Amino acid sequence: MTVSNAATQLYLPDANLIQAALEAIDGFATSSAPSAWASLDKATIVADVRSRVNDPFQISQGGQPFCGPAAVLFELVRKQPLRYVRICQSLFETGYFQAASHWLSAPNELRQASRGDLRMSQADWMVLATLRQSENLLFPVEPNAPDMIRNLAGMTKSWEMRGWIKEILGYRKSEYYHAYLMNDVSALNQAAAAIQAGGVAFALITAEGMLQTNPPPIPFPSHWIGLLGNVSVTNSQVSFDIYTWSKKLHLDLDLSSFKKYFWAAVTGIP
Repeated sequence: MTVSNAATQLYLPDANLIQAALEAIDGFATSSAPSAWASLDKATIVADVRSRVNDPFQISQGGQPFCGPAAVLFELVRKQPLRYVRICQSLFETGYFQAASHWLSAPNELRQASRGDLRMSQADWMVLATLRQSENLLFPVEPNAPDMIRNLAGMTKSWEMRGWIKEILGYRKSEYYHAYLMNDVSALNQAAAAIQAGGVAFALITAEGMLQTNPPPIPFPSHWIGLLGNVSVTNSQVSFDIYTWSKKLHLDLDLSSFKKYFWAAVTGIP
């Protein structure tokens, strides 16, 4: 297994899209609307949003178990930076924003709990915690809860990824491809096809084995990544570029390791 840096410039937004988003950020910065979040700082939020529009790889789950929504948010900033800015401004000023088919809100309990050490940037927390809370029924999102509770609250399922693809990215079509018994290469090829069609693809993997050097005795699905492209499959090797943990990486794995640690792919096409 080889993990190396991918070519960042291949995956940055179009300059015209960035310019429109930066102009919207200037409007956000000068808006006189009050904040819906008692403990978040507007100047910090605006600076965070600006840095992410200029470089989507700044999006980071930090110390929170938000890998799924972070991957979706990365693609939103990369492909629709103006919509990202509008979502951030609406969330900050009102506590809610317009998704594709309904209004999505950050409940008062979440906004009041968003203080102290968030373990990530304020702008990323505001959006990612809202997305994660919108899917939780039993465990509320709280930045400083015990690790077990935070991990339970942060678990992302494949149907949630598909829902965010439609509601956050606004894509009309989303598919799920399982790979936990077979069809690993087929699922990756389907992901590559979606990317080629101008869409997005995400993969559920065993991060400890695919990205790190401490594979568990029994592999298990633990982490969502964004698939960027540059996919190559031979009889013995598989390689592709990914987004994860605010990094762009190129993975080169032997086919056996790929099959062991690759669990599913979810795609979206506009």
